[in-house]
Amino acid sequence: MKVGLIAFHYPRRDHRDEMISRVRRAAQVMTATPGCLAVDCWVSDDGQAVVTTGQWDTQQALAAAFAAVREAGVDFDYDQRERRPREVYKLLSA
Repeated sequence: MKVGLIAFHYPRRDHRDEMISRVRRAAQVMTATPGCLAVDCWVSDDGQAVVTTGQWDTQQALAAAFAAVREAGVDFDYDQRERRPREVYKLLSA
């Protein structure tokens, strides 16, 4: 069953470009993992949120993609650079 993910990141203004860079680096690593169908980075039209989307063949492929990001040493941590907690939604194909 295909799975998806949508995550809303709320970086502080002075960390917005850094957040976009971090997300793009994670996307590069994820895209190279087996079972990854698509990973994208978006910015909300008001510029307040960096939004990431992804699709994988299976839940196992999604988990492997996140493991690959951690193994690659990509900075994926939530910390004071974000002004509010992330909103993450896991999706299943209907």
